[in-house]
Amino acid sequence: MAIDSNFMAELTLLSKFPRSSMQKGIKLHKDADPSLIEAAERLYQKGVIDSPDGGYLTDLGLDLIGHLDQVHCALQ
Repeated sequence: MAIDSNFMAELTLLSKFPRSSMQKGIKLHKDADPSLIEAAERLYQKGVIDSPDGGYLTDLGLDLIGHLDQVHCALQ
């Protein structure tokens, strides 16, 4: 499995979503890192987030950050 820069940007963006509440999301501004803006657009197209500029995690997104947290804990 190869990990390219697009994949890393998507993981980085997912890691920025708050875990404390499903009612909290993120908003990417126009001056944000271009790789994160592009990652948000890809995650939106994949159905992971509900807006191309961040927004909230979908059910799929919530599942993915759960797995991301598990990987992070295992490798920490």
